[in-house]
Amino acid sequence: QVQLVESGGGLVQAGGSLRLSCAASGRAFRRYVMGWFRQAPGKEREFAAAISTGGVGTYYADSVKGRFTISRDDAQNTVYLQMGSLKPDDTAVYYCAAGKLTRQLTLSADYWGQGTQVTVSS
Repeated sequence: QVQLVESGGGLVQAGGSLRLSCAASGRAFRRYVMGWFRQAPGKEREFAAAISTGGVGTYYADSVKGRFTISRDDAQNTVYLQMGSLKPDDTAVYYCAAGKLTRQLTLSADYWGQGTQVTVSS
């Protein structure tokens, strides 16, 4: 079992930056591929970023590539999402997830956090 708790969401102006954190419980953290998904109002949840075990590989949706950076600290059981050049379209609830990498280089989640709201104003 892995429990995930996100933090760091909030309101930011377009062009600004924000860093999300996801703290995980349990010793198995380092065995999981970790990632972030987001869900905007009225839309389906979508993959944003993932990081492999050991942090060797990182994977991004085209919509965030070049603006977002995912990282992990296995000693702290924490995964981060550094978001820059934010746009109003990035407004969503952001969810941390733990699972496996798919063939499409996204994340198949076994565990989810409760989500944190990110709002980007124009």
